[in-house]
Amino acid sequence: MALSSISITVNGEAKEVEATTTGTELFADDKNIIAVRLNGELRDLYTPLNDGDTVESVAIDSEDGLGIMRHSATHVMAQAVQELFPNAKLGVGPIIKDGFYYDFQVDQPFTPDDLKNIEKHMQRIIKSAQSFRRRVVTEEEALKEEADQPFKIELIEDKEAHLDPSTATEISGKELSFYDNVDRDGNVVWKDLCRGPHLPNTHFIKAFKIERSAAAYWRGNEKNPTMQRIYGTAWATKEDLKAYQTRLEEAAKRDHRKLGAEMDLFSFPEEIGPGLAVFHPKGAAVINAMEDYSREMHRKYHYSFVQTPHITKGGLYETSGHLHWYKDSMYPAMRLDEERDENGNITKQGFDYYLKPMNCPMHNLIFKSRQRSYKELPLRLFEFGTVYRYEKSGEVHGLTRVRGLTQDDSHIYCTREQMKGELTNLLTFVLKVLRDFGLDDFYLELSTKDEHKYVGSDEIWEEATNTLAEVAKDSGLNLVADPGGAAFYGPKISVQARDAIGRTWQVSTIQLDFNLPERFQLEYIAADGTHQRPVMIHRALFGSIERFFAVLLEHYAGAFPVWLAPVQVLGIPVADEFAPHLAGFVKSLEDEMVRCEIDYSDDRFGKKIRNASKSKTPFILIVGEEDMKNNAVSFRFRDGSQLNGVPVDQAREQILDVIKKRVQVNSADDFKAAVAAPAED
Repeated sequence: MALSSISITVNGEAKEVEATTTGTELFADDKNIIAVRLNGELRDLYTPLNDGDTVESVAIDSEDGLGIMRHSATHVMAQAVQELFPNAKLGVGPIIKDGFYYDFQVDQPFTPDDLKNIEKHMQRIIKSAQSFRRRVVTEEEALKEEADQPFKIELIEDKEAHLDPSTATEISGKELSFYDNVDRDGNVVWKDLCRGPHLPNTHFIKAFKIERSAAAYWRGNEKNPTMQRIYGTAWATKEDLKAYQTRLEEAAKRDHRKLGAEMDLFSFPEEIGPGLAVFHPKGAAVINAMEDYSREMHRKYHYSFVQTPHITKGGLYETSGHLHWYKDSMYPAMRLDEERDENGNITKQGFDYYLKPMNCPMHNLIFKSRQRSYKELPLRLFEFGTVYRYEKSGEVHGLTRVRGLTQDDSHIYCTREQMKGELTNLLTFVLKVLRDFGLDDFYLELSTKDEHKYVGSDEIWEEATNTLAEVAKDSGLNLVADPGGAAFYGPKISVQARDAIGRTWQVSTIQLDFNLPERFQLEYIAADGTHQRPVMIHRALFGSIERFFAVLLEHYAGAFPVWLAPVQVLGIPVADEFAPHLAGFVKSLEDEMVRCEIDYSDDRFGKKIRNASKSKTPFILIVGEEDMKNNAVSFRFRDGSQLNGVPVDQAREQILDVIKKRVQVNSADDFKAAVAAPAED
């Protein structure tokens, strides 16, 4: 006998409702609610409810709500494309950070005019308030309905497709379903293979924008057909969309690739190849400052510096497991050392050599080079190690994703008893260094085991994961879970830093590893004379020099703190007769390792000042008649403010003091505050 009423929990409150009630009735008075979380799972608002269900409302401006709206916008975009381009074949249409995309196979790439027409057509679909209705089907029914859609057929037949994040919106591990777009007359006007959920209807899409199109390989594999990918964004309100577009405009101004060219910092010569950067003198000056400070801090924290080669026999990476788990991201083998006689017969077998993708196997060999005692632990090895990773040419991106990168890589070997304390000290060290670089808004992410890609026992993984979680929570920072995001050899904590315009960057990583010591048979002699395995901790503080350089360049929009600036002092004489006085003062700064330049060009003084302002140099020193007469210099700062007639001895002392304090200076007030601030212990 059917129940006339059911007992459910709604947003934490117990309720008795009619058995036919859905989220549509529960939240009828709040048009901001567009879906429900039913027993922990996101579902459509109209999903039937059962006795004992737990129901939570999902608002359109929540993280879940925005994701649902953006996926619904993806469907609207695909519908518009197919109505304008009837021969278009559908790929996948997932949501991404701040937006969505859909892949299409079409006869010709989309033009800017095509994108405008698609956007206009989407607006018409949205205004028509088509509802999204879910329909569960069998595999046979799905294949029949998608008979003219080869990419959808592939997804249906691929039983593992639901494991691929890019296809997760299409295929569920539980069942196959379509979403029908139904007009006000009840007619199905479009449909797509999808697991949902979706908005109640298209009219809930309040603010959207088609952004761009690009070529993409089907399912990210360069051996597959090329698709046309259209990117878009959608927001809960027009004001939110406008704010997002403003952030994009600011991000474009800060793009490290643009600033790198304007400031003559680095380049990517075609003669060298994609993803392989060369740093020009000014860019190298910044890197040297970064590395010098890093070396200083690592010495203070009792690290031992090591150095390893860029190439190795393949056997090393067979031992480490990289050739099994990571080979697709490694450069191909080089067959070397083989010898043949005059008849071509092999007289000496050769070896496969690889450019190293990781430093850790070589550091393990250093640990293993002699017997170790517990008295040596923790042993902290550190290296600026250059590694090489084969990123596909379409995936390299400026300095943030390159093929050749230098890691500030350390590996710590300790006992299990030392493990938690070492991790705690390590996180404290990492956060202090990042703060000294001007990043101070952090949260932590804990990446746990990928059930399909790991080595070692479940017990070891559990112990490692629990220890990292304890250390992360003890730090007081917000901790976010990243299920399945760990490397194959151990869980990790990553430090996520927000920059000046609120974007999040992964910077430092701390990875606990019980597995590589086992694979390399690493041992130390314990206090009781027994042989024990050390715990290994992987740590990259910058992540890579190149990527961290890009993060800082965008964070500061090129206006680095004085200690990092490629040129710290730029001298401009008002006239040629004042140049010797200025040169003498600049020479005294250069003797203290301050990075200086003098503008000796024939440009007029006003133009020299304008050029200096564009250079983002923190200290512009001007010398005129009064300055020379009084043995002084005048300061001009980035914001145009000035300090005039500062005696040279005082100016030199203050410049050196501000550099030592590692603070940002953009104005005369900043400079005065920096000089007055106490020195760090």
